[in-house]
Amino acid sequence: MNKQAVVAHILRDCFKVPKYRQGTAFAPANIALCKYWGKRDLELNLPTTSSLSISLGSFGAKTTLYLQEGASHDVVFVNGKEVKAESTFVQNLVAFLDLFRPSPFSFFQIETEVNIPIGAGLASSACGFAAVVGALNQLYGWQLSMSNLSILARLGSGSAARSFWHGFVEWNCGVEKNGMDSFGVSLCEKWPNLRIGLLIFNAAQKPISSRIAMQNTVLTSPFYKLWPEKQACDLNRLREAIQSQNFIVLGETAESNALAMHALMLTANPAFFYSEPQTIAAQHKIWHHRRLGLPLFFTQDAGPNLKLLFLEQDSEAIEEIFPELEIIAPFSTHEMHPEGASS
Repeated sequence: MNKQAVVAHILRDCFKVPKYRQGTAFAPANIALCKYWGKRDLELNLPTTSSLSISLGSFGAKTTLYLQEGASHDVVFVNGKEVKAESTFVQNLVAFLDLFRPSPFSFFQIETEVNIPIGAGLASSACGFAAVVGALNQLYGWQLSMSNLSILARLGSGSAARSFWHGFVEWNCGVEKNGMDSFGVSLCEKWPNLRIGLLIFNAAQKPISSRIAMQNTVLTSPFYKLWPEKQACDLNRLREAIQSQNFIVLGETAESNALAMHALMLTANPAFFYSEPQTIAAQHKIWHHRRLGLPLFFTQDAGPNLKLLFLEQDSEAIEEIFPELEIIAPFSTHEMHPEGASS
């Protein structure tokens, strides 16, 4: 089955033309505590294993879509500036929107506000595609279920399947070939004093995309066959830690999972290494302070930047160590419902 067939199946009873003049939606970025690294189906972005994430509250993407009848091409604005049509970002977005056009002669104007760096390992593509699908859902008046929205967003970017909810989200890998059982599910547990710190060393777009690095790892790392077992164990530990609010287990497991993913990339051919000297220095600093008794952990996606995990009561001490840290309270009302957002 291809993407168009999945879209046709989900939208079989839905409006084929826009119902409203515009559609707007916000989607939070999400950070995987148990990583998505490897696909069982490249076309449908079906993962080899399940994964689990935490949202970044008000950090994410807000997108408005307009159907521009009579236009000759799609127009994309990011943070108020038009993005060139030949950019990889626009080409990927246009290819995705091709799945939802009323006709080959229908074009969209896309206006996106993003408050995280794009392509720097902060899940910008995840919140970006989720916001586009949310805006399409409103524009067309589809009124789709959250699971179907998650599936549609997954066709654009795998981790977008987790960007429709605040808090903890598990993305079920599923077993069906058509991927209709592979979507995100919001976990009911809340953790009010959990904090996430964004430690940004380089906001530039990374030189090698996650998609390329992921597939290369799957195909060439001799240790990738061990990854599914590691994932299953870590996923169970994270579920239990969230249910019991055992922060030490949560932090240890998330950090171990991230380091294992980066170790796999180092054993691929060619090897990939996203960390920069500042990344490594910060990791050693975290380990040093943890040996001194500070409960502080990190996770790292496919990029040089770190996301720190700690509890509210340790915020002041951690800010002294990392003054540049951007601290997020993912379960606060303000973070979960940013002004003007629709989700």
